[in-house]
Amino acid sequence: MSSPGTQTGPGTRTGTPDPVRQEAFAGEVVDVLNKGALALLVSVGHQTGLFETMAALPASTSADIAAAADLDERYVREWLGGMVVGGFLEYEPQGRTYRLPPEHAASLVAAAGPDNLAGMMQYIALMGEVEQQVVRSFRQGGGVPYSAYPRFQALQAEETARVYDRGLVDTIVPLVPGLTGRLRSGIDVLDVGTGQGHAPVVLGRAFPASTFRGLDQSESGVEAGRAEAAARGLANVTYALGDSTEITGTYDLVTAFDVIHDLAKPARTLAVVARSLRRGGVFLMGDIDASSDLEDNTGHPFGPALYGFSVFYCMTTSLGVGGAGLGTLWGRQTALRMLEEAGFGHVDVRTVEDDPLNVYYIATTE
Repeated sequence: MSSPGTQTGPGTRTGTPDPVRQEAFAGEVVDVLNKGALALLVSVGHQTGLFETMAALPASTSADIAAAADLDERYVREWLGGMVVGGFLEYEPQGRTYRLPPEHAASLVAAAGPDNLAGMMQYIALMGEVEQQVVRSFRQGGGVPYSAYPRFQALQAEETARVYDRGLVDTIVPLVPGLTGRLRSGIDVLDVGTGQGHAPVVLGRAFPASTFRGLDQSESGVEAGRAEAAARGLANVTYALGDSTEITGTYDLVTAFDVIHDLAKPARTLAVVARSLRRGGVFLMGDIDASSDLEDNTGHPFGPALYGFSVFYCMTTSLGVGGAGLGTLWGRQTALRMLEEAGFGHVDVRTVEDDPLNVYYIATTE
């Protein structure tokens, strides 16, 4: 006989579950399953250009849509079915035509810039590619190596470009008082963890009197940055292959966009950044807009995604090299504490409307 509070059935410890709550939660789980499948379908629509194609078409048949997108009709028809039952597309049975409402296109096409959420769905597929390695890490510890994510830098470059192209020069840089004028006059800038180096390119084009250097430990990322800078004829933009804890030289501005929380040694990196700033220099850091306390993240609009990204990438790649594995432990509280410990005496925190995932820290050592 079971005593009160002991396990009496699968997954229960406190007796018979409330049937209404049980049914409601089961519905939520089914919704998660359906939306997980929809995320993959949306990712396919983004990568194949189907959303852009449909945004330019009137209500059309699957054959017409496939022809316009230069894709296989049978695959397109099945994809359209998923998008219809998922509420993304409208369907007219009599004519068997499909339509992408403009209200939906505003969140799905590349022209939407930072409002385009379809590109984010590619991360769901990316996480699925390493699922078994993450499961093994749960059992054995350690983490998943960065090399297991060959598409990550390209996806991140695509995601951040939507923000940088629209707002880096006109919105993010002006967060720092007087910085626009200093960049026009000419200063030296370092971008730590530059990835594929798009941010220095955007800034280099806007401020030709300044010099910009991107630093990253990824050889392919540095090569991509160099290629883009060369294609745009930017002699004031260069890149170096190296670790973020081994910064050489001094700078008037150091930037780090969506990278510090991923690092194996974030505290050491921040300390090195502080030492690399010249007198009057500024550290501009963009990173995830979340709390270090779990209870404060329960209402976060991207909460489950942030924890999912952490388990499947941010935390595990750091732990994979014996790093801090901050993941979502990194938040405003942790960021502010670590910036202070690194030697930054003043930190201002700002948000940007076009970048709902990140918050920006303006830090100085004086």
